[in-house]
Amino acid sequence: MSDAVLIIEDEYKLRGLVRSYLEREGLVVYSTGSGAEAIEIGRRGGLGLVVLDLGLPDVPGEEVARELRKTSDVPVLLLTAKGEERDRIAGFELGADDYVTKPFSPRELVLRAKALLRRGRVQVEPAGRVSFGGGELLIEEDLQRVWVRGELVELTPTERGVLTALARVPGRVYSRYELINLVRGYEFDGYERTMNSHIKNLRRKVEVSPGNPRVIETVLGAGYRLGLSRDH
Repeated sequence: MSDAVLIIEDEYKLRGLVRSYLEREGLVVYSTGSGAEAIEIGRRGGLGLVVLDLGLPDVPGEEVARELRKTSDVPVLLLTAKGEERDRIAGFELGADDYVTKPFSPRELVLRAKALLRRGRVQVEPAGRVSFGGGELLIEEDLQRVWVRGELVELTPTERGVLTALARVPGRVYSRYELINLVRGYEFDGYERTMNSHIKNLRRKVEVSPGNPRVIETVLGAGYRLGLSRDH
């Protein structure tokens, strides 16, 4: 995956600040204050991360996120002044992978950005092809692909990471906290409940009936587990 980062932020000074911090890390950084331009840049591909402000003047950031998700699974880091939990959850339901609330520490943003980039670059050994439920679910970790009932499904990096984590030990119950740390690789205090949104999005893509899940099961008071057995 590319190390190129696209910053979509209409505040000129803030956009420059974020860009300077990321460039210090040796990253290639593009920036724009226009949602429409950001969509065009995203369609060209070649990005490793998008830092997106939801409060854009021309095209709502939510619409930019939806358009990016139509053509790419590039990690998206939301940058917004909205701090309510419902706004964070709404952001994740758009397909975002992480969330930073203004005002924020530039160092924290860099930490989160590098974690998302690192996760996007992770490759496992070529033997990373595992099937579950008599072929109902096939995970190709080396190719970063997931097949459900013979159909290739498009997952965000976070969704793919959650599913892969659950599949490591089918039937084992993982708490929200464990999943956050397995997927992100660092502390994510205060955001455990947003894992519900990622699970909800995953179920829409992998379950026959999301309201009656068989692939990703909820264990009340404990967390989640993969409900399918590994094929041998």
